[in-house]
Parts: sequence; C-alpha cells; structure tokens
Amino acid sequence: MEISVEQRHQAINRVTLWGVLVNLLLSVTKLAGGFFGQSQALIADGLHSLSDLASDAMVFIAAKHASEEADAEHPYGHARYETIATVALASLLIIVGLGIAYDAIVSLVTDEPIAKPDIFTLWIAALSIVSNEGLYHYTRLVGTRIRSNLLLANAWHHRSDAVSSIVVLIGIAGTQLDMPKLDAYAAIVVALMIVRIGFKLGYDSVQELVDASVEPELVENIRQKILRHEGVRALHMLRTRRMGHQALVDVHILVAPRVSVSEGHHISETVEKMLIDSFDEINDVTVHIDPEDDEQEARSMHLPLRGELIRALKKQWSSIPELEAIDDITLHYLTGEINVEASIPLKHVGDLDVARTLQNRFHEACMKVPAVGRAVLKFH
Repeated sequence: MEISVEQRHQAINRVTLWGVLVNLLLSVTKLAGGFFGQSQALIADGLHSLSDLASDAMVFIAAKHASEEADAEHPYGHARYETIATVALASLLIIVGLGIAYDAIVSLVTDEPIAKPDIFTLWIAALSIVSNEGLYHYTRLVGTRIRSNLLLANAWHHRSDAVSSIVVLIGIAGTQLDMPKLDAYAAIVVALMIVRIGFKLGYDSVQELVDASVEPELVENIRQKILRHEGVRALHMLRTRRMGHQALVDVHILVAPRVSVSEGHHISETVEKMLIDSFDEINDVTVHIDPEDDEQEARSMHLPLRGELIRALKKQWSSIPELEAIDDITLHYLTGEINVEASIPLKHVGDLDVARTLQNRFHEACMKVPAVGRAVLKFH
C-alpha cells in the first residue's frame, strides 16, 4: 500500500527521535563509564555515539525538506534532499570506518602501554551493542517499508556504532586476558565492512543524482505492462529515473496512425494510470504518442505545418469551384509525407458521376503540392 508524503515524514521523524534518545543516553553512559572505568576505547565509542546525534539531526532536516510539496522552483518535488543527505551519511560512514581502521593499525604498530579498564566497562559496551543493534533493525525495518535510502543509511550508522562497541568489548576483554592487541584485528575487519556499506549507499545515491535508470528488472516489467495495454502497438525511448523513494517514467508509445487525437490522448492517460496503479514506486509518468516509429529519425519534421499547406492546397483548388464547399480537412503526417483527407457535402456535387470526376480532379490538384503523398475526397 502506497503511503503519503506526510506519513513518510512522520515515520522518519518517529524512528529518528528514538535514535536521538538512545544515542544521547549511550553517549553520556559511555563517556562517564570510560572516564571512571579507565577505558580509552569506551570514551572513543562515546564520542562515536555523539556523531550519531549529528547524523540524526541531518536526517531530521532532510526529511523536513523532502516532505515539502512541489512548487514553481521544484516542480518534481523535494525528494532529492533526502538523496543528498544519504550521500552525506554514506560519506560519514566511510570516514568512521577509515578512522576505526587507522586507530587499529596505529595500535598494532606501536607498543604504548594499555591501561586495564574496570570490569563494569564490559557491561556498558554490551549495553551499547544491544541498544544500537536494536536501533539498526528498527530503523532498517521502517526504511525498507517506506523505501527510504536515508533511513537505511542511518540504520547502518547505528550498526557501525554497534560493531564499534563490539570492538570495544573485545578490546576490554582482551586486556582482562592479557591480549591487548586482540581488539585491533577485529577493528580492521569491522572497519572494512563499514566502509563497504558506505560506498554502496553513496554509489546508489550518486547514481540517482545523475539520473541513472532504475533497476533493469523494473524497466522490463514496465515495458511488458505497456506493451500489453490496449491500443499500444509498440514503444521506444523508455526512460526512467529515481527521485528519492519514487520513480519517474518517460516513454513514447506507437498507436494506430489514423486514430483521432482524443483517442490517442485517452490511450496515453490510461497508460499513465495503469503504471502508477501497478507499481508503488512510480508516481509520475509522461507518455508521448507516436503514429509511427520516430526513434531513429523524425521523418516528417521537414514538412510544412497546417496553415502553410492549406494555403498551397487552396491555390491548386482555385480552378475547381466545387471545392470551395469543403468543410473539413484532416492531415496525416506519416512516412515523411502528408496524407490529405477532405470532405464535402454531397448536395454541392450532384450525381455520382460528377462526384467521381471531382475526386479525380481533387487528387490531381493536391498531388501538385510537393509535400502531399496521398489525397482523398469524401462526401457526406
């Protein structure tokens, strides 16, 4: 079921508020516990939790702007504020991961003495692991449900705090067992995982910012849906892109070349509605109607518009007085030429023999205009 922009905003705010509360409590607890329990690792982990508060603030600001309605300056809405914030969070994840790896490598290549922390610091580290892992699963669940890469990035930020606390736990336990370097090896593994997640989230969001297409599987599903739609003969120039949690689609569809303008418009509108109803992530569809395949070349582009053509036709018709009674002209721009269909009341013609003669004269006169490829005169 599709949720509204306001519901998404509320969901993001709710889960982020829980993150703020938990990280604030953990920051105070770890900093105090590290200071009184003589654990430099726990103090560092407390500072890491403080960085999570900054990321939560970023989520709040981005979610607020992303939920704003479209306006004259942003006709497609503000969803990409969320995307930009996701890139920033991904960058923060990469920095955190590299920082953990750097500290671990420094501890391996130096022989600085490591103080033995009090045993209660183990319990604080364990509490941090459980709390942040819980935040990760809660945030990831909501982020998946509302299709928010911003929340998914923040979820991994919570997990990075959980895994850094695991490193702290291992490090404290190692000092208790006279293995002070144990945490450094674990820290490097954890850091690589955090950096990898940061690159993945950042790459996906940058792809969105440069208007990369949606997933190939989704594109193919869209293509098949359109081709099965009544009135659609073929399609080309199917283009897609992401806009936050939503997808935008542009497509050219081929319809029967002589359908009316209103029928072609109706087909395009029903294609738009069908796609929006069939795919939750699609919220904007632009359909261009083509009477022929113009993907490689617009073969009729050089042809004159209606006003110029009608003036040229009437010049050729001037020697045929009966043609002054023409009351409707339909033009078909097909295969690089113009097909002319005109109609005239039968009462202005007389018998059928005269009508057939008039049709022939009409055709001959029209064919003298270079752009015309076919001409038909009808009676009503």
